[in-house]
Amino acid sequence: MKQIAIYTSGGDAPGMNACIRAVVRGAIYHGLKVYGIRRGYNGMISGDIFEMTSSSVSNIVQRGGTILKSARSKEFMTPEGRKKAYDNLVKFGIDGLVAIGGNGTFTGAEVFYNEYQLPTVGCPGTIDNDLYGTDYTIGFDSAVNTSLEAIDKIRDTADSHDRVFFIEVMGRDSGYIAVQSGIGGGAEIVMVPETHTPLKKVVSSLKDGWRRSKSSSIVVVAEGDEEGHATEIAEKIKAQVGDKLDIRVTTLGHVQRGGSPTAYDRILASRMGLAAVEGLMNGQKNVMAGVVNNEVVYTPFIDTIKKTKPIHDDLLRMVHILSI
Repeated sequence: MKQIAIYTSGGDAPGMNACIRAVVRGAIYHGLKVYGIRRGYNGMISGDIFEMTSSSVSNIVQRGGTILKSARSKEFMTPEGRKKAYDNLVKFGIDGLVAIGGNGTFTGAEVFYNEYQLPTVGCPGTIDNDLYGTDYTIGFDSAVNTSLEAIDKIRDTADSHDRVFFIEVMGRDSGYIAVQSGIGGGAEIVMVPETHTPLKKVVSSLKDGWRRSKSSSIVVVAEGDEEGHATEIAEKIKAQVGDKLDIRVTTLGHVQRGGSPTAYDRILASRMGLAAVEGLMNGQKNVMAGVVNNEVVYTPFIDTIKKTKPIHDDLLRMVHILSI
């Protein structure tokens, strides 16, 4: 292992730059030459590859997004696209790859290895925290804190006007952001894809709160909840309660992806980036570097892709108990 390349793929997440920095400086420390690939698999196919130095990653640890840019590549899903990508990597003499991304990124890396045997170690970069093989993913803590800040501010206006707010957070397939920001923000109800929350239960809970003179309520909804988006759910609730409750909806959207990463995400990303470099040097391939019980572990891509990461029942139980 003499020369490696790093790329970011899929959705961006706060802390990706801290991970890039750790990979570049970790590689240089260990005597490796390191290249950056712009725009993920698209850049691999087009040959947008450049050598990185220690100064390439100066003053980026605090920045959100990714200096390498990111993209989703349909062409890489074809054998012809992957052949172009491999030929470009060969031109630069690249022996191994570090991929920062999520499920789709690792699926691409798994297929690529099966065809060309180029080893890859992944770093879990996704705000959803839905990857098996790590307790936390890069960007999750920052996204929760961004959501929590918004919930706190919405709580102020909800209380001032005696309103019910449905707040939609990201999480198409995972309710981790919803649950943790809901607990931290004192939400009365949290709705997530992992467990069904019947609308009649939502109505009952809101009415019960009003009977107990609760002046406002917050319902946090993960975008992938089976009852629909927050706007759809709010409309269904209005149809059942009429004018008894003053209901509003706020969708946080992509604001959760941006901003400076928290201290936790910067440190987590740095640990994972260095672990990816040292994993490649020690013969790891087709694995994701994660942190479980505060220890670095390597999990095969096939497991991160196929195995699910359920939300702990204790968290869901906590939401119910603390909302009374």
